[in-house]
Amino acid sequence: MRFLSRKHLGPAMWLTSAALATGSLAGAADEPAPHWSYSGATGPAHWASEDPAFATCGTGKHQSPIDIEKAAAESLPPIEFAYQPISLTVTDTGHYFLVNAPAGSGGITVGGERYDLVQFHFHHPSEEEIHGHRYSMVAHLVHKNAGGELAVVAVLIRTGEPNAFLKAVFDHFPVKGTPEASVAGATVNLTDFLPAQRGYYTYDGSLTTPPCTEHVRWFVLKQPVQASVAQVHQYAVRYPHDARPIQPLNDRTVKETRD
Repeated sequence: MRFLSRKHLGPAMWLTSAALATGSLAGAADEPAPHWSYSGATGPAHWASEDPAFATCGTGKHQSPIDIEKAAAESLPPIEFAYQPISLTVTDTGHYFLVNAPAGSGGITVGGERYDLVQFHFHHPSEEEIHGHRYSMVAHLVHKNAGGELAVVAVLIRTGEPNAFLKAVFDHFPVKGTPEASVAGATVNLTDFLPAQRGYYTYDGSLTTPPCTEHVRWFVLKQPVQASVAQVHQYAVRYPHDARPIQPLNDRTVKETRD
């Protein structure tokens, strides 16, 4: 994956690119990043041809998102969530809105494996499908362990009651044309966003955006959270559709907790 230099990216944007990369930064160059989008000539069907580093988007066999049609119920370890408050700076990447998490923001532990929170971002509609159904939105909470391996917790969002956590974020989207908006003195804590029940589906997948890096550990929480129609519209005004199409399951097995 190619990267823009720091002089072309603000601190938050640079952190986002670097945090999601699984390769080395040694080859970073002062050249424009390959363009990609969610439609047309640079849409998902063409990602693999936009840059050699994106080849996995076309050749990978463990790609995300997927339709979770069936899963094997097992006694899986719980996800232990331990998040800390994060200073609220909302970044507009040009593909979705995200909030970066500085070091010390906490993270998750699953079966003794610790992953630190890197950032969280949103897609409209949800990228994941459950029995062929897409939710109104999804939040992807991105984590990384000491070895650089990624784990993503997907929190599905359905329309319903207003969501106080989302209000804090959505009411501070950057003005169109600006990369980020910082809210002095404001913090958010992802613990406040999680559903009460935290059973999950899990499978071996990939990043859902270029370079579509594989061997990402996915945890899709079964219980969705709610957001009002107005809140979903707030996001959709800027990003009416930023969800990758469903990818083949191939030889993978999806597992789920018994709860």
